Amino acid sequence: MSRIQTLFQQKSARVLNVYCTAGYPELNSTLPVMEALQANGADLIELGMPYSDPLADGPVIQHSSSIALENGMTIATLFNQLENFRERISVPVLLMGYMNPVLQYGFERFCSEAARIGIDGLILPDLPEYEFETEYGPIIKQCGLDFIFLVTPETSEKRVRKLDSLSKGFLYAVSSSSTTGSNKQLPAVQTYLERLQSYKLTNPVLVGFGIKDRESFETAAANANGAIIGTAYIKALEGSTDISATTRDFLNGVL
Repeated sequence: MSRIQTLFQQKSARVLNVYCTAGYPELNSTLPVMEALQANGADLIELGMPYSDPLADGPVIQHSSSIALENGMTIATLFNQLENFRERISVPVLLMGYMNPVLQYGFERFCSEAARIGIDGLILPDLPEYEFETEYGPIIKQCGLDFIFLVTPETSEKRVRKLDSLSKGFLYAVSSSSTTGSNKQLPAVQTYLERLQSYKLTNPVLVGFGIKDRESFETAAANANGAIIGTAYIKALEGSTDISATTRDFLNGVL
């Protein structure tokens, strides 16, 4: 059983996954940010690998990725930073990113290295279902990594069930058909989340896109196993001179 599965077995409600961009705000901020998140209540850490042309990220996360790339962040640099990170980080850690840089690095090499250093799973929004099933999924499985698919309010029941069957760890329920940081009110998607609940899916469900404070977190948690926060935390980190204090203050406003 993976760390992610173990987490949901031990805690089935109000699970908080926090996204951060590797190499932001400074190149060497990655581990300090992860340690601060763990120390202040994050149950999961979703570590973004910066990419110049992201598919699902809004302007705030795009900007953080641009700064991280300017800082010199690459996949190879990230793996160097994460060497022995399990001596300090015990919560599950996901790598979130896009196929282009992963393919340039070498997909099998990437998965093998991620697993070796203690990464628990992957979110690659632009990896299609067919290619996952026929080519990349077996590599991910062989390396013992969980893989999380995304669903939206427009995803049909048949496809939701299919993606649920292919996912391992949890299912990422995008709260609206937009990019991260959307201001769409969560009550407007409550019917969608209730619909997902009614399917009795195999995997737990975490809600992302637009979760930013205690109110939105509680609304999401009432209709799913928990939520994912990204943009709001990246905004909080911008210009921060004390990552630990900034993270503590931010998460105190959520939990």
